[in-house]
Amino acid sequence: MIILGINAYHADSSAAIFVDGKMIAAIEEERFRRVKHWAGFPSMSIEFCLKEAGVRLKDVDHIAIGRDPWAKLGKKLLFLLQNPGSSVAAVRNRLSNAKKVSTLEDEFVKIEAIDKEELKKKIHNVEHHRSHLASAFFASPFEEAALLSIDGSGDFTTTMIGIGRGNKIEVLDSVDFPHSVGIFYTAMTQWLGFPHYGDEYKVMGLAPYGEAKYVDQLRDLIQFTPDGLFKLNLPYFRNPTKGIITYGEDHIPVVATLFTDHFETKLGKARQKGEELTQFHKDMAASVQRFTEELIFHVLTALQKRTGLKNVCIAGGVAQNSVANGKITRNTPFSNVYIPSAGHDAGISMGAALFVYNQTLQQPRQPAIWSAYTGSHFNNDEIEAYLQSRNIAYKKLPDAELYNYVADRLVNAGVVGWFSGRSEFGPRALGGRSILADPRRNDAKDLLNAKIKRRESFRPFAPSILKEYVEEYFTVTDVVPFMEKVFPIKEEKKSTIPAVTHVDGTGRLQSVDQTVSPRYYALIDAFRSKTGVPILLNTSFNENEPIVNSPAEALDCFLRTQMDMLVMENIIVER
Repeated sequence: MIILGINAYHADSSAAIFVDGKMIAAIEEERFRRVKHWAGFPSMSIEFCLKEAGVRLKDVDHIAIGRDPWAKLGKKLLFLLQNPGSSVAAVRNRLSNAKKVSTLEDEFVKIEAIDKEELKKKIHNVEHHRSHLASAFFASPFEEAALLSIDGSGDFTTTMIGIGRGNKIEVLDSVDFPHSVGIFYTAMTQWLGFPHYGDEYKVMGLAPYGEAKYVDQLRDLIQFTPDGLFKLNLPYFRNPTKGIITYGEDHIPVVATLFTDHFETKLGKARQKGEELTQFHKDMAASVQRFTEELIFHVLTALQKRTGLKNVCIAGGVAQNSVANGKITRNTPFSNVYIPSAGHDAGISMGAALFVYNQTLQQPRQPAIWSAYTGSHFNNDEIEAYLQSRNIAYKKLPDAELYNYVADRLVNAGVVGWFSGRSEFGPRALGGRSILADPRRNDAKDLLNAKIKRRESFRPFAPSILKEYVEEYFTVTDVVPFMEKVFPIKEEKKSTIPAVTHVDGTGRLQSVDQTVSPRYYALIDAFRSKTGVPILLNTSFNENEPIVNSPAEALDCFLRTQMDMLVMENIIVER
C-alpha cells in the first residue's frame, strides 16, 4: 500500500511517502526552491518522494492532504457573523486558500498525466491538528499516550488535545482561533524587533541573557482556564478578521503585525529595526519564555490528570520550543515525551499520511521512527563528477582514514562542512547536512559567526553527543535524537565544552545513536579518541538560506564563506 502525504499552500510545504506503513522519503519543498518556509504546492518534493519509492503517481493508493478547508466550517461562519467588521480581503483569502486545497487535482496532473476523477477518489483531507497529532503519536514508541498539538493556527484550531491508543486517536478538546499560544509568542517576537516568519527561536535564544521580571505583566495577555486550556485577552492582539498570515505569488509567508496600540500602551513601544537590544528587551524575552513554559505546563498537567497516562506526544510550531520541551518531565506528571523531527508544519505531510494509514484504513502501527534521514542523497561518483565539472581539486579517502583525517582538522580549529548520507526531515541539522567545530574552543562561536553564519551573537550552537555519554555531561538523561530538547549541562563539564554551553549553562543536545547515524557517530567517536570529549559542535549547513540540499549548494556555501574543509561522503575539499 502506497500513501503520499503533502502539506500544500501552507508554510513549510512538504511531501512524504509511505510504503506499507514505512516512511520511504520525506522532504520540505524549501530545500529545492531555496526559499525559507516556501508555501506553495510541493511538486518537487512529490516528484522526489515518488522517485525514492520507485513508483509513479498512478501507483499511489491514497493521497493525504494535511489540511481540511471545511473543518469547523460552522464555527468559521459563526465567527465571521459575530465580527461584521471582517474585511473582504480576509474573507477572500480564506476562500481562496480553501479553493486551492480543494482543487489540487490540477496540480497533480502537471506532475503526471492521470485521470482527475480517479485521482480525486484517492484524496483524503486530514485536518491540520489531527495531522500533527498523528505525526507524533503514530511515529512514537508508545502504545498509549496523551497527545498535544499546539501552534499558531491551522483549520481554525490553535491547540488540540487527545489520547492515542494503538492505531486510533481520540480528540478530547481543542482551542479555536484566534486564541493561540503561537499568536502570543509571535506577537512578542515582533515586538522585540524580530519581524520575520520563523523568528521565534531568536527569543528563545535571547531569553537566558535576561531575568524573567515581567511575567506578572504578561498574565494579563492570556487567561489560563480551569479546564487546562486558555484564552487570549484580544485587545492586545491584531483583529483576527483582518488576516494573520498572507501568501503572495512568491509563496513566501508574511505575518502581519500581531500586536496592537493597546499592547504598546501596556508594555511599551516596540523595538525598531537597528535599535539597540537593551537589558529590558532581554528581560522581557526571559519573561515571555518563562510565561510560555508555564502555559505549556498548565495544559500538559491538566491533560495528564485527565488521561492518567505517563507518556505524551507533542507536535505543532510551539513544540519547536526546545527549552520548554526539556523541562516537561520535571514540571509536569509526564515521564516520557516524544516529539517528531518535523514537529512544525512540514511534518503535516508525514502526519496526514500516517493518519490515513493507521486511523482511516485501520492498519497496524509500524516501528517507532527514530531517524530523520529521509531526504536527498548523493554517492561518491555523483559528487566527484560534479566537482570535476567545476574544476575543483579534491581528495578521496576510505572510511578507515576519513574520520581520523576530519577529526584532526576539527582538533586544529577547523570549521568543517559535513554532507553525509540522506538529508534530515525537519528544521534541525543532525549530522547529515551540518557544519561542525570543536566544542572545547572558547572562541568557536565567534569563529563560526565570523566565518559563516553571520547571525546574532546571543544565539547558541548545539552539541551532538554520543548517546552513551549523555548522562556524563547532562543533568537529565534522555534519548534526544532530533535535537528537540534543552537540558542543563553538569557544572563540572561546562568549562570543557564552552562552545556549546549557553549562557544559562544549558545545551540543546542531539544524542547520536550508532545504529541510526553510523557515519556521524564514527566521526564523533574519532574526535573523542583524540580529545576525550564525545561531542561536536553542530549547526545547520547553510548561510541565511535553507539547509543545503545538493553538492552544488554545499560547494557554493563553502566557497562564499571561510569554511576550512568540505566533506561530501568520502570526498574532501580543502582551502
